[in-house]
Amino acid sequence: MSRIIEIELDDSGLPPPTPEIEQERKVAIFDLLEDNSFVLPKRDDRPVPEGPYKMHLAIRDKRLVFDLLTESDDKAAEFHLSLSPFRQVVKDYYQICESYFEAVKTMPPSQIETIDMARRGIHNEGSRVLQERLEGKAEIDIDTARRLFTLICVLHFGG
Repeated sequence: MSRIIEIELDDSGLPPPTPEIEQERKVAIFDLLEDNSFVLPKRDDRPVPEGPYKMHLAIRDKRLVFDLLTESDDKAAEFHLSLSPFRQVVKDYYQICESYFEAVKTMPPSQIETIDMARRGIHNEGSRVLQERLEGKAEIDIDTARRLFTLICVLHFGG
């Protein structure tokens, strides 16, 4: 199965991330590299460069850019996605994350758990949007989508 073996985020021009955001980023990258599924489908009878892949993820001109290289640094694919479908779910996710980070400091476990369930629900929605937007470009499983969505959030808001 094809997979991502290296990921680089282009966060140039973004403010330094908060400690919480930096931790989310590190965990998402670690988990993504440990276990992911990323398949480039065959298109128009053109051969598809085989994985594993190195991924460069960036936001340029209000578009999410996936730049993929093979293990030997040959160009595998590049695709650009509009950020519009992600805007609301990313905004909702950040708001619930802020609530969660505050709750962890002061609230009882039952209230933290309720906020965390809402956070996971919004995260799942963002992952589903990502899978839909990648349809025909790349096939990813839900865990890969979740980890990539976290990284999109990091890039989208910076810190």
